[in-house]
Amino acid sequence: MSDDLPGTSREDAPKRIEARRGFSVSLGGRILLSLIDPVGQAERLVENLKVSGRTLYFCPSPLYGYGFRPLLEKMEAAAFSALVCVELDDKLLDLSLQHIDRSVLTHPRFRLTGTGSPAGLCSLVRNAWGPRTFRRMEILRFSAGWRLFPERYDELAAALDREIALDWGNAMTLLKLGRRYIRNALRNLSLIPGASPVSDLSFGSAPVLVLGAGPSLDGVLRGLAENFGPLLADRDRRPFRIICVDTCLASLSARNIRPDLVVALESQHWNLRDFVGAGDRETPLAMDLSALPATAETLGKVYLFYTPWTELRIFGRLEKTDLLPDCFLPLGSVGLSAVSIALELSRGPVVTAGIDFSFTLDSYHARAASGHGEKLGRQNRFRGILNPEAAFRGNSFSTPSKSGAAVRSDPSMRNYRDLFEREFASRDRLRDTEGIGLPLGIPVLAPDALYATLAGPPAGDIPSAGDIPPVGENPPVAEGGLSAGETALSGRSAGFLQKKAREKAVRIGSFVSGERETLLRLRNILTGEGRAGAEELEKTLDHCDYLWAHFPDCAGAGGRRPSAADISFLKRVRAEIDPFVRLFDLVLRELDINYGNRNPATGQ
Repeated sequence: MSDDLPGTSREDAPKRIEARRGFSVSLGGRILLSLIDPVGQAERLVENLKVSGRTLYFCPSPLYGYGFRPLLEKMEAAAFSALVCVELDDKLLDLSLQHIDRSVLTHPRFRLTGTGSPAGLCSLVRNAWGPRTFRRMEILRFSAGWRLFPERYDELAAALDREIALDWGNAMTLLKLGRRYIRNALRNLSLIPGASPVSDLSFGSAPVLVLGAGPSLDGVLRGLAENFGPLLADRDRRPFRIICVDTCLASLSARNIRPDLVVALESQHWNLRDFVGAGDRETPLAMDLSALPATAETLGKVYLFYTPWTELRIFGRLEKTDLLPDCFLPLGSVGLSAVSIALELSRGPVVTAGIDFSFTLDSYHARAASGHGEKLGRQNRFRGILNPEAAFRGNSFSTPSKSGAAVRSDPSMRNYRDLFEREFASRDRLRDTEGIGLPLGIPVLAPDALYATLAGPPAGDIPSAGDIPPVGENPPVAEGGLSAGETALSGRSAGFLQKKAREKAVRIGSFVSGERETLLRLRNILTGEGRAGAEELEKTLDHCDYLWAHFPDCAGAGGRRPSAADISFLKRVRAEIDPFVRLFDLVLRELDINYGNRNPATGQ
């Protein structure tokens, strides 16, 4: 590799080039920088570039950084724009660090890194400039160095593009559902004493079949019934465990199949119909802390977990007091969360089925699922079972499935499929089944291989349903009697569980009372009944970030809020306080009914 004198000044560049004919940077026989006026070419590129606000510019292989200084000067007039450079060759990275002007390297809108990890690059951008700072990404090529690793640079650029899109997708979700998420999470605090974390479950080395409610589930269940016969419906004798999403619970119930665990994430009431007549009081339920509270009453044992759908200080306070359940990545899809849970609960193979992210003209869910039943119920002489309006709506498209047959999908489903591949393609224990779903980026088992895999290890290594560690059970009844799940325990074990539940209820009650008092203090400040300096008001607003995180101007700014001098913002915050105070009162009353807690604030 030949080297050149450093410099970014266009006035001096012709003299250097004239003094050294054959000026170049080469590696492996490739010329990476122009022989003719490289500085001028870079600056002309910048001169003709329209720099936009909220844009992340990605530059692969920057070499000497020619053109960077005028580019950064242009960015001063474009709010929230920045330049990130990646160099994957160690020698070229050293060259860049030595010769790029110090004022460029230390500029707040510039970053240079040698990371080849998409996740690492996305993390660097997020840490440097915060979430939801950029709305788009553009690639700038100032040299031919990117040709050394074109596929890897393309992968990094695609990762940045996806991260920005996902970030804004999360912002829209927070805007629409954030208030419901936090209200559900706070309402479900009263469940924590009587529930157990998902980590209390263990399936040993047993194979796990994770079921979604896609159309391909019907064929998989038929094949399993033919090969396992009565064992498929017998949870205690079945050689493998079944984890299903709530949407396909009715499909299993119609075939007399009892799953070992049902996973629920839905924060709204839509999925309650999936449990109607489909569950039993012995089926465990893994429920997100932000799921609809009524979901906890649908099945038997409740296991809680938590997905950090946004960053809120109240979750940090819960974690510090050891009250937050097990944390799983926020994947947005109940099918993906079920797979993540299965990989944690079993050391054996994990097989997915019915996680299709696709549909056909006449089939959106497996038979007997609530959505399928609703479609049958609406069928009449004017409305058939086919649904061309949905299958051929503007954003849907035809795409090949795992089997090669054409199926329908849409951008939302495709994004979840892509997320599945990014999160799980590297997990060696994970396999998929044949069917009409989209390819998930993991190996697909033929039917014979599927049945052999689910037959699993020797029976002695597979815990039976009775061997699964007991949960903390549902809260005891008001009279102090044991719940149905505890009656099988010895008196000593039941008493121990009751004591631990009451201890946790006291801690939760204390936490909720403290949050309630902070809200009352903030209300008094905003109504003029209490006095506070500007600094206290700012700190209290930050403390109660769950009141305003879902506001459009806050969700779109990456969780940053207006100042306390913004009267419009303060009025909106004031309107949120009373509903949360009533919510905390409800949690305290439930803790008192179930565990004899008294509200420290009121003594009631």
